[in-house]
Amino acid sequence: MAAAHTPRESAHAAAQGVCQALGGSFAAISKWERELGKLRVLVNTGELADGEEEFPDDESYPVHEFPEIAGFVHEQWAGGGESSAWVEAAEGPAGAPAREAREGGRGNTQRVAALRRRGRGCCVVAPIVLHGRAWGELYVARRTGEPVFGRADADFAGVLAAVTAAGIAQTERLAEVRRLAFTDSLTGLANRRAVDMRLDEALELHRGDEVVVSLVVCDLNGLKRVNDSRGHAVGDRLLERFGSVLSLCGAMLPGTLAARLGGDEFCLLAVGPPADEVVKVAGELCDRAGELDLGEGVAVGVASTGDPIGEVRSPRRLFRLADAAQYKAKAARSGEPVVAGRHGGKDDPVVRLADAPDRRPGPERRRFRR
Repeated sequence: MAAAHTPRESAHAAAQGVCQALGGSFAAISKWERELGKLRVLVNTGELADGEEEFPDDESYPVHEFPEIAGFVHEQWAGGGESSAWVEAAEGPAGAPAREAREGGRGNTQRVAALRRRGRGCCVVAPIVLHGRAWGELYVARRTGEPVFGRADADFAGVLAAVTAAGIAQTERLAEVRRLAFTDSLTGLANRRAVDMRLDEALELHRGDEVVVSLVVCDLNGLKRVNDSRGHAVGDRLLERFGSVLSLCGAMLPGTLAARLGGDEFCLLAVGPPADEVVKVAGELCDRAGELDLGEGVAVGVASTGDPIGEVRSPRRLFRLADAAQYKAKAARSGEPVVAGRHGGKDDPVVRLADAPDRRPGPERRRFRR
């Protein structure tokens, strides 16, 4: 779990380890989604029954079917006791009812029915408690005919659930740190660091498979005037509103990254869609930005490997082209995007501006203001 990079990888590592430690044939980890009232399965591992998937998209169960997770376990733990694991068996000795089969069993008919339906003889269930409340559950099962879990197994499952909880907590903290490292705090969009990483990956795809990579660079007009005349709080509101517009337009192109580069500079990074579709969305962005009650619209420049802009070997090259196009749009007070390469290929004024040694500094060297 310590080596996992995402919560899903962490849960998968935990499920595999616990399944092996308890001698099970199957293991699952589920999370209690309180706002939806569901126990959602994050991962299944081991011998999967029909209909089970290792990483299910939508396998969940109403929590009211598992009151031991939603009520008793949490209340017991919060009251100063320790949350305990328990065992359920498909059949008791000599045909005894399953609810009486095992010490500590909750007699949950839903679990017993699931065991029988999936050809499993018994299971041990341990609550995963995180930050003082029930977070979810650890579930390990054995095949029909194999020894039924005992009290010692349940106690060990409780220990393993505690270890799992610690691993999940660490992974969640690391995920939050990563999120903050790649997110602009004011707008909630991606930041420049995230763009640089995604653009490196995108250009690798372009070089290998000729995937179209497009960059839309935006300069929000009038921010300084708003800051000077109405205060930085109003200027921040303008940035937030434009960030929402940018996000909405980016969603029109599947997989597009919407980002704030800093200050009044924003961008969209599209990987895959044809250049014409990107330009169309850039035009929509200009229209919507012009409708904001603050600011003075936006200057937009587009550079795409789908247009005749020459070879793009580095992120810097694409940034320079998009930034030069944006500079042209701003100088002309254009209400439409300026697109690199569409007015003469390599002799296009934008391409020539981007290649000029004395052109204005690109965004990669600019010192942005908040």
